[in-house]
Amino acid sequence: MPFINSKVSVPLTDSEKETLKGKLGQAISLIPGKSESWLMVGFEDNYSLYFKGQNHTKLAYVEVKIFGGTTDEAYDKLTARLCQIYEEVLGIPQDKIYIKYEEVEHWGWNGANF
Repeated sequence: MPFINSKVSVPLTDSEKETLKGKLGQAISLIPGKSESWLMVGFEDNYSLYFKGQNHTKLAYVEVKIFGGTTDEAYDKLTARLCQIYEEVLGIPQDKIYIKYEEVEHWGWNGANF
């Protein structure tokens, strides 16, 4: 039940969204037990972001929410991969990307909770 939401300061084309969606789908498997088959992805582009008091041209804030938890090692691997993805696809420097993880105890789907 993972969800990855991206707030980026740049505009996204449909092609970039598709590319990101695919790469994020592959990356989520770095967390044991998670896969693209349950992944939901959201994009908020042209988002007004400031970092270190500056409105840089290229910034990203990425939220990753998962049902349950995982290891620090898995989070480290996913952070490295997510930074690579946003730099490769959108040209956002890795030092201009924040990633927040949230472990969710209660997750609802299809009229019930897990």
